[in-house]
Amino acid sequence: MITVKTIEEIAIMREAGKITRDVLNYLKENLKAGMTTKELDRLAYEFIVNAGATPSFLGYHGYPATTCISIDEQVVHGIPNNERIIKEGEIVSIDVGAIYKGYHGDAARSFHVGDLSPEKAKLVKVTEECFFKAIENLKDGTPLGNIGYNIQQHAESNGFSVVRALVGHGIGKNMHEDPSVPNVGKKGTGIRLKAGNTIAIEPMINMGTFKVDFLSDGWTVLTQDRKPSAHYENTVLITEEGVEILTL
Repeated sequence: MITVKTIEEIAIMREAGKITRDVLNYLKENLKAGMTTKELDRLAYEFIVNAGATPSFLGYHGYPATTCISIDEQVVHGIPNNERIIKEGEIVSIDVGAIYKGYHGDAARSFHVGDLSPEKAKLVKVTEECFFKAIENLKDGTPLGNIGYNIQQHAESNGFSVVRALVGHGIGKNMHEDPSVPNVGKKGTGIRLKAGNTIAIEPMINMGTFKVDFLSDGWTVLTQDRKPSAHYENTVLITEEGVEILTL
C-alpha cells in the first residue's frame, strides 16, 4: 500500500531528512585518504545519535553498520570495516539513513578524496544529474515510470548504464515501503503518484555494464565488469505542484 503522509508526519520526516543531510555533509568534511571505512562509519553513528536520532541501517535485517560505504566497483551496500583504507582518486559512495520520532530519512552521495580521473568525475556528475532529471515535472499525478525514463535517458545519452537489479522505494515509518521506484522505465506508465507520497529516488549508474554481482556476504553489490559505479539519493515529498527534497 502506498501511503499518503499527513501534515504531522511530513513535519517529522523533514527533521529526519535534515539529520540525514547533515550527517552526509559532516562525513564529506571529514573524509580523507588513509582512514578506514569503519572510522567513517563510527563518525556517522556518533553524529546521528548526538542529533537525537537512530541509525536506520544498523541492525536492519542484520546489517552490521550505520552506513553503506561503497568504493569504485562497489555499487551499493559495502560494509564498513577496519581493513578497507580509502585512497585518493576513488569514488566513495556513502548511503545513510536516520530515524527521528519513528520516521526515516534516506540519502546517498558519491564523494572522493583528491582528484578523480576525468571518466570517474563525469560518472559522478552525471549520476547526480540523473536524480535532478528524475524530479523534473514530477508532481501529483505523474506516472511512476517517468522517473526511470528520465534517469535512463540521461545516463545512457552520456554513455553510462543504469543498474536494474536495485531500485528506489517508498519511505516513511518503514525504510522500505511501496512503491518500488525503478531507475529505468517507460514514460506514461505505472501508478500515478499523489501529493503526500514520500519516496527515495536513487540512481545507481555504472561506467560499464548495468549487470551486477551480489557477494556472499549477503550485502555488497559489485559491477559485473568491475568498472566504477556512482550513487546519488534523496528522500522527496510529492506535492501538488512539484516535489520537496527532504534530504538536501
